Amino acid sequence: MRIEGSTVLVTGANRGIGRAFVSAFLARGARRVHAAARNPAALEPVVAEAPDRVVPLALDLTDPATVEAAAEAASDVTLLVNNAGTHGMGHLLDMDLGVVEDVMRTNYLGTLRVLRAFAPVLERNGGGAVANVISIGAFAGTPSLGGYPASKAALHLMTQAVRADLAPRGIAVHAVFPGPVDTDMFDYAVRCEPALGEFPRTSAAEVAAAVVDGLEAGEEDIFPDAFAAEIGREWRADPKALERRLMHI
Repeated sequence: MRIEGSTVLVTGANRGIGRAFVSAFLARGARRVHAAARNPAALEPVVAEAPDRVVPLALDLTDPATVEAAAEAASDVTLLVNNAGTHGMGHLLDMDLGVVEDVMRTNYLGTLRVLRAFAPVLERNGGGAVANVISIGAFAGTPSLGGYPASKAALHLMTQAVRADLAPRGIAVHAVFPGPVDTDMFDYAVRCEPALGEFPRTSAAEVAAAVVDGLEAGEEDIFPDAFAAEIGREWRADPKALERRLMHI
């Protein structure tokens, strides 16, 4: 995927990795970046980075009407970055089931909804690419992370499934597996489960830059930081050892 001259849509672009993606794509020469968030007002600092190239867009993964409207408004997209998601800490056997349902509804079904809406857009524009931001959490059911790992595991399998469907339509599908990233979301996770603070963090800017490198290199599975790469190697070599490593958090 050549970034220079492309038109990108980034969901969850108002903060964290999403905001870093916008900066990274601008730096690599993207012609336009549609920055999407549930509340477009939260995108003002993002748009200010390059008002002539960044377009704010209202998009709520759980609201079909906003997804359909976004696909109509951003009809020039050639690269879709599904970054938006949510979290809910707790143990599955006793946490609020509604929180678990919200996480799955957003991270898995919401991402699929966006992908279904934008696949025809990418195809009409001659093909392109999709990057689904998953997590190393997809590789093990860490007890204290509630439904988050399950939602990311589902997203991983969905990414694999649609890859075969979209390839004939000229659309490459990339899976992104970040490790702990220095964001507000991870700060929240550490407050809920202090043991998570023992893991090394990578800045959002470094992760975004590494993902862009991976997209341009055509990597199907992108591990954008050193810890993620370590987990990826362990997952491939001994999935049960990785399960045991992460289940005690």
